[in-house]
Amino acid sequence: MLRTRVLNPSERQPARPVISASLDLAARLPRLILEARRVSASVHGIHGRRRAGPGETFWQYRPLVTGEAASRIDWRRSARDGHLFVREREWEASHAIWLWIDRSASMGFSSSLAQASKVDRALVAGFALAETLVEGGERVGHLGLTRALASRRIVELLAQAIVIDKKGDLDLPPDEPLPRLADAIIITDGVSPASSLAKRIATLASSGARGHILLIADPIEETFPFSGQAELFDLEDGLSLRVGDAGAWGEEYRQRLEAHRDAIKEACRRAGWTLTLHRTDRPASEAVLRVASLIAAARGIGR
Repeated sequence: MLRTRVLNPSERQPARPVISASLDLAARLPRLILEARRVSASVHGIHGRRRAGPGETFWQYRPLVTGEAASRIDWRRSARDGHLFVREREWEASHAIWLWIDRSASMGFSSSLAQASKVDRALVAGFALAETLVEGGERVGHLGLTRALASRRIVELLAQAIVIDKKGDLDLPPDEPLPRLADAIIITDGVSPASSLAKRIATLASSGARGHILLIADPIEETFPFSGQAELFDLEDGLSLRVGDAGAWGEEYRQRLEAHRDAIKEACRRAGWTLTLHRTDRPASEAVLRVASLIAAARGIGR
């Protein structure tokens, strides 16, 4: 007979102090930014949309063309070598791509089979996508933290906003619709109730916005390779579950995980969103290329 026991409230242990050292985000960000840039540089095939046009970000200097108004001349640049130059800004699309990166306690988990914790992989993927998409001519922002920008410093700007965010423990994105001409990239481990995540997806998509869910999973969460007596610890609220026969309990766990994922898939299907599963024992570039390709394909359809 399967034997389990859930600890009562007096036995609960606070989760956040236990993992606070491993989630020292400010100390890890420089390394994560470098890794994100390496991943972005390895992704090919979706760049090339950058061009001059209306926007806020400097693009390039070019020689003045006969017939152009003198008001367009950048006199400081022109004074350097005696030729007339025009300062061009970078074109910015009328729509934006909004990231939301889950940094709740459960994202801090990392097993011996993983290359990185879920939160580190989520940040690397999010930063790499932001840089790749900006290079491709898009504007990118983080829901609830920044406005959508086409800045070449997009990764640094996102990182700075995330470091000072006081609501980084939330496990669901903001509960408000996105603009119709927007796309969302929700990066999460999806361990919150599927019904709650489904409601957020429906709200975000209610004005017609497209979206992409990137589910980050540790390989142990997928396979549950345990046997014998075990104690499972919930990083979100400190609950523990003592299991008498983990091997027997594992089959039920995998069935429930499949049902949970199916519910998320159905929520994405109803909203017209995509769902990508990424395991942390695989290269981050696989997830970035997959999501970026889905966005590029959707952009090719037109609105």
